Amino acid sequence: MDAKYKRVMIKLSGEALAGEQEFGIDPATVQQISESVKEVYVHDVEISVVVGGGNFWRGRQGFGMDKSTADYMGMLSTVLNALALQDALEQMGVPVRVQTAIEMKEIAEPYIKRKAMRHLEKRRVVIFAAGTGNPFFTTDTTAALRAAEIDADIILLAKNVDAVYDSDPAINPNAQKFDHLSYLDVINKGLKVMDSTAITLCMDNDIPILVFGLDNPDNILRAVNGEQIGTLIEGGN
Repeated sequence: MDAKYKRVMIKLSGEALAGEQEFGIDPATVQQISESVKEVYVHDVEISVVVGGGNFWRGRQGFGMDKSTADYMGMLSTVLNALALQDALEQMGVPVRVQTAIEMKEIAEPYIKRKAMRHLEKRRVVIFAAGTGNPFFTTDTTAALRAAEIDADIILLAKNVDAVYDSDPAINPNAQKFDHLSYLDVINKGLKVMDSTAITLCMDNDIPILVFGLDNPDNILRAVNGEQIGTLIEGGN
């Protein structure tokens, strides 16, 4: 089957890499996610990834810490996850490059758009780490920004829930599932999909977002092939 999308941005939460643990990296989970990415890779899809850092650090974590300092710590957490994902993919024979928004040349390339584009054209997976390099911006915003810069066809937002709901389905058994939303729907309804900056970036650059669950290892490939899973967010209603 020919993939519907030829260049994709996969956004993973840091918590996704922790698996059933509450902290750190679960090797089995990273292995499973990497296998799913490889399954997409062999279909000649150009893949970029942004991964969060919430499995190591979230905000100020109650310390009353300066927000900028806390955000920089979060950026460093994303680098740990990016390197773990890189290593797992490389062990499967998938070529990978990690690019960081904060320069740390001993372990990764600095983010350079032209180099990132060249890596994608050369069939290398590119993992963008360290956020945007600036405090006060989330990794959701990083995913939207990098997707716009590399001209990605779609953002694949892999979550712990299978779609977007009007309330938390784990709490409300009558939560309404949405199959399709517009960017403005997400903003006006206050849906906790991505932060408003990320949604606005996607709206301004006409980048669709597909929200789906990671519970099925085949879901990333199904998403790339254009199957009806999760919730699609795009311009129209």
